[in-house]
Amino acid sequence: MSSHPPGAYGPGEGLSLVQQAMQAVRDHIRDNDLKVGDTLPGEGHFASQLGVSRAVMREAFGALAALRHIDVANGRRARVAGIDGSVMAASLDHAVATSQVSISEIWDVRRTLEVRTAELAAEKRSDEEAARIVAFAEAMAEAGDDMEQVTAADVALHQAIAEASRNPFFLNIIRSFGTLMKMAVPAAWQTRTTDGQRSDVIARHRALARAIADRDPAAARRLMSDHFDRSIDDMLRSAQLER
Repeated sequence: MSSHPPGAYGPGEGLSLVQQAMQAVRDHIRDNDLKVGDTLPGEGHFASQLGVSRAVMREAFGALAALRHIDVANGRRARVAGIDGSVMAASLDHAVATSQVSISEIWDVRRTLEVRTAELAAEKRSDEEAARIVAFAEAMAEAGDDMEQVTAADVALHQAIAEASRNPFFLNIIRSFGTLMKMAVPAAWQTRTTDGQRSDVIARHRALARAIADRDPAAARRLMSDHFDRSIDDMLRSAQLER
């Protein structure tokens, strides 16, 4: 086991026993080339190897589970976890709540990422993925004034596009925006006061979904870019109305 034992770190590194134990588990995963779903030795094994108490390892396992590095469930051994965007989502929520970044700044980053995911989705989507993307766009239209349903379909559409990009990192970053979208979409929708404005939003989502289904990367890129340009304008208007 190549993990650093407790005490091997210099005083300047300032790592607690729990932090050292967490790093030992991460080292074990990397050194043994473990993949998602693979099992890990128990807390007792690591405690013995590292010369720390079971309580230290229990805390280390709990922290790694919170970070989604491992899955821990009663009655079975810990397993290597798959990334799911939840940790990034919590960091984004904290950043916005503490005014470290603004929603418009996050949406500017989203625009950069999602223009690319739309382009890739148009190139790489399967027939099943194309059908799901089109279905989510239609679900937005069918939801009418039910803002909860509109928002759910909108979030699902963007995540389906990211999934069809075939890049799991894109997918998990886009998933991390889900909580913020659930707040931002209704706020932006309130600025669309006429039937024509709301119909235009639905039409743009439908056109984007169709471009992906038609395997037209240039159109998908252009339509997603236009969507974000208008959405950011809507958010800015919403912020002005709240003042």
